[in-house]
Amino acid sequence: MNKPITEFLEKYYLHFNAAALVDASKGYVAHLKDGGKMMITLAGAMSTAELGKILAEMIRQDKVAIISCTGANLEEDVMNLVAHSHYKRVPNYRDLTPEHERDLLDQHFNRVTDTCIPEEEAFRRLQKHLEDVWHAAEEKGERYFPHEFLYQVVNSGVLEQYYEIDPKDSWIVAAAEKNLPIVCPGWEDSTTGNIFTSNVIKGKLNVHTVKSGIEYMIYLTEWYRANSGGKGVGFFQIGGGIAGDFPICVVPMMYQDLEWEDVPFWAYFCQISDSTTSYGSYSGAVPNEKITWGKLDVDTPKYIVESDATICAPLMFTYILENS
Repeated sequence: MNKPITEFLEKYYLHFNAAALVDASKGYVAHLKDGGKMMITLAGAMSTAELGKILAEMIRQDKVAIISCTGANLEEDVMNLVAHSHYKRVPNYRDLTPEHERDLLDQHFNRVTDTCIPEEEAFRRLQKHLEDVWHAAEEKGERYFPHEFLYQVVNSGVLEQYYEIDPKDSWIVAAAEKNLPIVCPGWEDSTTGNIFTSNVIKGKLNVHTVKSGIEYMIYLTEWYRANSGGKGVGFFQIGGGIAGDFPICVVPMMYQDLEWEDVPFWAYFCQISDSTTSYGSYSGAVPNEKITWGKLDVDTPKYIVESDATICAPLMFTYILENS
């Protein structure tokens, strides 16, 4: 089998963060080959960075069993799917003045580093169809998680009229097709979460129509209990923040607060982060600190790649796909 990325990495990525990238990729492959499962967590703006081009294939090939992501990553993959041609790239973003930024706002562009998301084409196209499924559920007395509502919209086909990229490059499309488990903590901190909130404030929807973060933790607890046997579940973390901190806490919660016995620790840990080791920072904490919190064990394989995830993740995922 031709493995160009594997050959490149194993020839040139021999030291420091480059070596950590290869070691972590090999550890991921070994975990899967031993029958383990893997969670991937997405912080930052990975969907706007179009990580879906490679993450979708990871999902299709069963290299990821569950995803934890921010509300932004949940929605922004679909926004790119339906409005890609309307995005605006600003390669000189470091030179923008406050006046330049205000001009982007007045044009209804929301900037994420060098990429501007078009409000009308992205947000509003998605808004109408989400509001339809929210109202439909409420009329039936049904409640769903944020990702389940998004799956309903994607699987219904109503967005296909807007598709501007190959749907194979959308990780949400791949996840919806497989009904992949997702946890999305802090979903209200997103555009679609804000839209739902506005509907509640206006009296158009009930706040309980969308299930809460506490219910997500219960859902994750049930999933982990059912899937952590054998080799166990690994934890591949991109960035930091709530997308990583929320799900990793399920293990100590289960055995410390629920007082359940024989709860397996996370069986593998890798973090890609540009947050260097620092005082009091979750994103910058070394993996061993997680041992003291009851998340990882002494012999858990642990890796940290201190680099840009937009550079590292596609390389690592391709290595994994070539070797497992």
